[in-house]
Amino acid sequence: MEKDKETSHDLTYYHGGLRGFKMEKLENAVVDLIGAIKDTEEYRKYVEQKEGLKQFPELKTQIDEYRRRNFAMQMEKSAAFEKIEQFEREYEGFREDRRVSDFLAAELAFCRMMQKMELRIIDSLDFE
Repeated sequence: MEKDKETSHDLTYYHGGLRGFKMEKLENAVVDLIGAIKDTEEYRKYVEQKEGLKQFPELKTQIDEYRRRNFAMQMEKSAAFEKIEQFEREYEGFREDRRVSDFLAAELAFCRMMQKMELRIIDSLDFE
C-alpha cells in the first residue's frame, strides 16, 4: 500500500471478486442495521438521556462510578448477597434522583434490546 493512500474501514476493501461482493452485501446490511438501531425508541431515549447529562458533568461522573462498581460486582463470581445489599443501600438515594434513574432505565432498555438482537443472530447461525 502506498504511503499517501488512506486506509479504508470498509469490509469490502480487503476482499476482491465474488467474496468482495458478498462482503459488500454484508457491509450494506450492517449499515442498514445501524440505521434501524438508531431509529428505535430505545436508542433515541438513551441518546436523549445521555445528552441531557452533559449539563451535569459531576453527576455524569458519579453515574459512571456507579456503573463501574456495579459492573465489577456483577463480574465477581463470589459476590456475596450482603455485599450486593450494601451496594444497593449505599446508592439508594442516588438512584432516586430522576436524572439518574431515567438515564439508567434508558441505558438498560437499550442494552436489553441489543442483547436480544445479538442472541437472535448467534442463535440463527451454526456457531458454537
